Amino acid sequence: MHSIYKVFVYMKNPNKLINYFGSRGWMKFIPDRIYLKIIYRARMGSKLKLSNPITFNEKIQWLKIYNKNPVYTQLVDKYEVRKHIEETIGKEYLIPLLGVYDSVDEIDFDALPNQFVLKCTHDSGSLVLCKNKKELDIPAIKRKLNNSLKRNYYYTGRERPYKNVKPRLVCEKYMEDESETELKDYKFMCFDGKVKCSFVCTDRRSNDGLKVTFFDLNWKEMPFTRHYPKSQRAITKPLEYNRMIALSEILSKGIPFVRLDFYEIDGKIYFGEFTFSPGSGMEEFSPANYDELLGSWITIPEVYI
Repeated sequence: MHSIYKVFVYMKNPNKLINYFGSRGWMKFIPDRIYLKIIYRARMGSKLKLSNPITFNEKIQWLKIYNKNPVYTQLVDKYEVRKHIEETIGKEYLIPLLGVYDSVDEIDFDALPNQFVLKCTHDSGSLVLCKNKKELDIPAIKRKLNNSLKRNYYYTGRERPYKNVKPRLVCEKYMEDESETELKDYKFMCFDGKVKCSFVCTDRRSNDGLKVTFFDLNWKEMPFTRHYPKSQRAITKPLEYNRMIALSEILSKGIPFVRLDFYEIDGKIYFGEFTFSPGSGMEEFSPANYDELLGSWITIPEVYI
């Protein structure tokens, strides 16, 4: 009933209706190129140019369609990527693993510690942060994770690396920095093995919503936003910032564009994830010319032209 109500609400705004159908996977029969043109216009309010992409958002869509490197499937898989991290930069950068499961019924909640993190291996957003197991609504958590396990995340934004990831669940140690009120992840924008800038997400659970602040390699705040406003609070440069840049460049070598995420917890670095299409490549820049600037940093591989 709730889904039907949403459809009626969105019918007043065709763009929202297209977004809703796409996010539910109801447009999976449409080829990628056509689907992305439809959803891009709905979200961005402009025509998607694929024959000669210029902006960052346009080039991300181009890479979605044509850069079909099968290795990316392992890199977005939140379980399989651990092997890659161990082999390339070392297992000391991995958050301790508590378990991996094919279904929610395999999870023995009684055996888990009081604090832990549960997430699906094949999507984005299916995160369960448990700070106190006594307060955990286990039936609700199982429903949420079951729904996520049934969904193929690829069909939402046609991010091909997710298409063939085996849906599973991983449980990791709950990580917390005692000196901070919120655990920040540092996100590095990598262009063919070179970090050009980074950003930090803050205030995820605040009343006025998520803040995203971009920095250059000298930790100078950059004069633009991407979809979300900047934080109005000063953000401290992480102690291991330069080391994170070096690790990002090792991991991103040979990849036209990827975002690498890391955490710094009590002075130690932990790997977060690979993201090939941040915001699915459909988040506006302000001023808009920064969409072109970041786009100029992506070189379309000649092998695909």
